[in-house]
Amino acid sequence: MRIYNFDKETGVEITNFNSKESIFSRIIQHDKLGYIGCMFIGPEGKLGSHPATINQLFLVVSGQGWVIGKEGIKYQIHSGRAAFWEAGEIHVSGSEQGMVVIIIEGEDLKPLMKEIDWIES
Repeated sequence: MRIYNFDKETGVEITNFNSKESIFSRIIQHDKLGYIGCMFIGPEGKLGSHPATINQLFLVVSGQGWVIGKEGIKYQIHSGRAAFWEAGEIHVSGSEQGMVVIIIEGEDLKPLMKEIDWIES
């Protein structure tokens, strides 16, 4: 067995796209799967507007924040909720209080979770 650390201190700060208080730790790479990583978005943090390079699932594991996709609507999101962006989709995310997110990227990524009909915006 091997034990790994993917806490905030092992990540890399994201400063492009006018981002702030955002730290990303890559967790695994696979030939078919793009990446699995952990994003730490701090209080008043933001991952600025940019296109998804590949299909991307954004799973909030703690805290709360917001996401914006191609619709241009700011949706509130919290632990237990996920956002999905298709390759090329412009998106942005952030948090007033901070949140921790697992990001899974891959070409053939297809969410199997129940889609929410509405989200408080």
